[in-house]
Amino acid sequence: MQRRQQILADSNLRGVRLTRSLCQATDEWLQSVWQSANEAVTISKRAALVAVGGYGRGELAPFSDLDVMLIHDGAKNIDDLAAMIWYPIWDSGIKLGHSVCTVKQAVELAKSELDAATALLSVRCLAGDSTLADELSAEGIKAWKASSSVRLPELMRRVRERQLEHGEVAFLLEPNLKEGYGGLRDIHALTWAQAAGVSITPADRDTLDAGRDVLMAVRVALHRQMGRAVEVMHLEDQDAVAPLCGYRNADDLVAALSNAARAVAWVGDEVWARIASAKAKSIPDQHLAPGVILHDGEIHLDETVDPSSDPTLLLRVAAAAARHKTRIDRPTLDRLAEFSAPMPSPWPVGAIDDFVGLLLTGHDAIPVLEALDQRGLWVKVLPEWAPNRSKPQRNAYHRFTVDRHLWEATANAASWADRVARPDLLVLGALFHDIGKGYPGDHTEVGVVMVERMGPRLGLNSDDTEILCSMVKNHLLLPDVATRRDLADSATIMMVAEEVKTSLVLDLLHGLTEADSLATGTSAWGSWKAELVNDLVRRVHLVLGGAGVEDAQWRLFPDAEVLEMMAGGVVTFGVSDDSVTVVSPDRPGTFSRVAGVLALHGLSVLGAQAHSDEQGMAASQFRVVVPAHGPIEWAPVITNLTRALNGELALESRLAERAKTYRRKRRSAGELAPARVTFFDEASSNATVIEVRAPDQHGILHRVTKAMADVGLDIRHATVQTIGDEVVDAFYVRTASGAKLTDQFHRQEVERAILFTLSV
Repeated sequence: MQRRQQILADSNLRGVRLTRSLCQATDEWLQSVWQSANEAVTISKRAALVAVGGYGRGELAPFSDLDVMLIHDGAKNIDDLAAMIWYPIWDSGIKLGHSVCTVKQAVELAKSELDAATALLSVRCLAGDSTLADELSAEGIKAWKASSSVRLPELMRRVRERQLEHGEVAFLLEPNLKEGYGGLRDIHALTWAQAAGVSITPADRDTLDAGRDVLMAVRVALHRQMGRAVEVMHLEDQDAVAPLCGYRNADDLVAALSNAARAVAWVGDEVWARIASAKAKSIPDQHLAPGVILHDGEIHLDETVDPSSDPTLLLRVAAAAARHKTRIDRPTLDRLAEFSAPMPSPWPVGAIDDFVGLLLTGHDAIPVLEALDQRGLWVKVLPEWAPNRSKPQRNAYHRFTVDRHLWEATANAASWADRVARPDLLVLGALFHDIGKGYPGDHTEVGVVMVERMGPRLGLNSDDTEILCSMVKNHLLLPDVATRRDLADSATIMMVAEEVKTSLVLDLLHGLTEADSLATGTSAWGSWKAELVNDLVRRVHLVLGGAGVEDAQWRLFPDAEVLEMMAGGVVTFGVSDDSVTVVSPDRPGTFSRVAGVLALHGLSVLGAQAHSDEQGMAASQFRVVVPAHGPIEWAPVITNLTRALNGELALESRLAERAKTYRRKRRSAGELAPARVTFFDEASSNATVIEVRAPDQHGILHRVTKAMADVGLDIRHATVQTIGDEVVDAFYVRTASGAKLTDQFHRQEVERAILFTLSV
């Protein structure tokens, strides 16, 4: 045990080196335990202590379980020997997976249980009779091969189930290193398939070994950092894990992990597809395009075709594979990789049509694109892609690497093909909208310049290139405006209309917004955001169609029901599944009190609107996020709202107490930008828009709106958005006289008040 502790404390030992050293030290320790046990208990028949599973393979991470078996020839007092072995291990605090059985019993169990069967594929004798351990290993392998027709399909099902449950290691922000697709468990599964007789080339075996080295290095570092067995590398741990496994920073770590895992997944895809096709019924060859054949369920190149003579052949092959939902066979990929030249400039006539045809196959294109990328073919089509390959986006707003995000967005955009006039431009815009992220500078500005150069090269005319540039420039326009501006304000509608210029561009941006948001992550799209974007698009369409801006807007708040509540002249509340409306006498600070009560009850605000009338009544409506655990219990919220409005609730004290226990998981990497306040005079026809960006804090909406009330501002509309660890809140405000906030001294005091309340 002392030697194990020394190894774990040695920071120079990393990855596979550590796992092997740890295995050796553990072997020596268990051999001494075996020796002591055999001195205390004498058995008359053969027995051996063997390592199986990860320990048998020699893959012991710092907090891995010890999987061992005590095998014997039918010794009657074997349980006494087992107790003498297990108790010292338990006393050490190491988690133990153990069993006691004969060789026959172990093999019989392996015939009925997959996990038991795979455990016997990595038997390693630790102590005792080595011939008995050899017999167990031989019988286990024999049984495995004999049952391969059953075991291989079962292995494949397990692989797909894990992929669905844990996602892909290569593209996720917080991957499961062991169970995720392309992770360590996939390497094990392919090794087990090879033991069943499946052929894996030496080159693929080298790829798997290289992937294992990277994955194991990260897993070992993660165990060390966390001080326990952890398989999911969370965002907040990546900065600390990176130097522990030899990387300069977390970005380098995540990029290396992505490259390793996607290579493992690529080998796995090929092997499992080959196994599946071997069981499929043979069908006649189909000639899909000149030189392109569908043979045995895979896309093949005719042997007489010369890839070097036809630069568009690669795109035809890829499009055929995507349309038929199948793979490009391995020799064909190898030929294309060896002989295909980079696409010329400009592209040959018709190449852009093949390219768009590939993209319009939607999600069926993604495995094909991944195959091209693994063989260096995708950058032959788009050399600008290279800096984006496996580039991490280390915040929880994005779930994919940059390259996979662009593919996912393009696939989502393809579903809009029958809803826009130019589906070709939609999928191209989706593919290129973030292409600037791999380059220095603002990714939108860089992307526009890149697309200006790329359009003519791809064969697009100047008008189409201009539309693509507009899509890249404005790919965040609709979601930003919809979630941060007042859609009932004429200035909002006119600004968007002037920017997009045509209904065609507006529709393309609409499709891109949904496709991009869905590809970004679960927090980037929902019914609330979709509703706002749809409303914005409808109103802008009216203006672009010739209607006056007055015709493109209508009163959202207050509606007739709220106006009736205000006419009553008393405090009144109205609730729905996701909103609360508060009507009360118009007094300073009402908005912030409501926001504070909602924060006190743990309700996150999405947006809010306010209105006051000449009779001295005010109404505010807050839309909130419905918690995952179920519907909101509004009764206690209304009780505290009543108390707060009556001045009977120690709101500041209660919020301070709640803030002490508020622990929000870190959702983005790097240092957070300091709080900042920006004023927009032209964003509204009758109010000043104040945008507040700040690190997320508990009760931040209450604090900011209270600060505004303290310096005499009246809030009539607010939107609230959380992006990673930052909030982006927009407030439409007027002064006490009902005017825009134009006085510079007053502005400075507003900014001072907001920044102060966010700093304490």
